[in-house]
Amino acid sequence: MDKFTKLTGIAAPLPLINVDTDMIIPKQFLKTIQRSGLGKNLFDEMRYDDDGNEIPDFVLNKAAYRNAQIIVAGDNFGCGSSREHAPWALLDFGIRCVIAPGFADIFFNNCFKNGILPIVLPQEEVDKLMDDAERGANAVITVDLESQTITGPDGGSISFEVDAFRKHCLINGLDDIGLTLEKSAAIDAFEAQAAQSRPWV
Repeated sequence: MDKFTKLTGIAAPLPLINVDTDMIIPKQFLKTIQRSGLGKNLFDEMRYDDDGNEIPDFVLNKAAYRNAQIIVAGDNFGCGSSREHAPWALLDFGIRCVIAPGFADIFFNNCFKNGILPIVLPQEEVDKLMDDAERGANAVITVDLESQTITGPDGGSISFEVDAFRKHCLINGLDDIGLTLEKSAAIDAFEAQAAQSRPWV
């Protein structure tokens, strides 16, 4: 998993509440177990018409936001079914951070496990960042995980809270497998001792 320390990028405004996982990645794209390749279908039903043509009004189809790395969204982002493909699709598109007043629990947890930082802020602070994100190519926001601050295009700063363990995992690029491998020396020692004391196993 890629480390997350400090991210400076374009923030795309998505002022919708209850964006569910089927909106993030529709069910017809869940056949794969590959984490790559899903970015082209992120928000598929909002990005494309029935003939596969881009819908010009959708934010990620606008020139200023095609390379967005941050989404500023409405409350209860990631609700619905607990599909891990949703953070996979966001990450494959290039989104590393989602800021909202609230998230569905399973989606929130899945983000951390896939290298995406979900940030919960009060509605009034999300509204400020939403306003910043409306600036198109000038909607550049810096998210500093180490200092737990978000800096807007005008230099204003907002602090955010994050669980210390999850912060450690993101900063060090540790998913569940990475966390296990941190204990590899202890695991190897246990296996060696077990092999000596129970050679018949």
